[in-house]
Amino acid sequence: MINFFSKIIIYFYREYKTSMIGLNDLFVNLVFFFLSIFIFIFSIGSDKEILEITGIGIIWSLLLLSSTLSLKKYYDSDFNSGNLIMMHMNGFSYELIALIKVVSNFIFVQIPFLISIPIACLFVNIVFQKIILMLISFIIGSLILSCLGSISASMNLLNKKNYSLGSIIVMVLSIPVIIFSVGIINNEESFLSLIKILFGILFIFIAITPWFSAICIRLAIQNN
Repeated sequence: MINFFSKIIIYFYREYKTSMIGLNDLFVNLVFFFLSIFIFIFSIGSDKEILEITGIGIIWSLLLLSSTLSLKKYYDSDFNSGNLIMMHMNGFSYELIALIKVVSNFIFVQIPFLISIPIACLFVNIVFQKIILMLISFIIGSLILSCLGSISASMNLLNKKNYSLGSIIVMVLSIPVIIFSVGIINNEESFLSLIKILFGILFIFIAITPWFSAICIRLAIQNN
């Protein structure tokens, strides 16, 4: 058991080193996020009331778009290098590999956006109380986005000629996430009921993501 947990820690450390190597990609994602916000601000105008009304939806939409930029590298490098097969031979089930990937994506990709959200909210004139609600909704929502990223990236292994398919899947499945996440911020009276729904969506995806991703990985390896 100790040896098994040490392997998990080693794999997390490997994911950390990979994320450090890919800091340029993270930087590009953050630059894309902030530049897109500035474009929206310039196109909408300087009216503070309009910015406050539309700002939350704009930020959430851009967070979704920014997160899809790194989908290609979710499983691609490990699959092409044979690391997925090696890890499976070392006692990792493909379901566990998918779960580790989800947690790693959340920590090393989504958390930097969590830090940048308060800055983005200030640009679009969102009040402090709603910034707190935005952070709460993003913590839950970004975990769901990480699950969606695993699902779409594993499907991309089966269809390497069309990586846009994964992005489309993420966008379609994330519509409920954005609706309820924005609802949490705009409808404070319904905060508890909406956050329960968001948690329910999270638990559903945590349950199905490792299983679905593992099936796609196995099929991709068989067809390779």
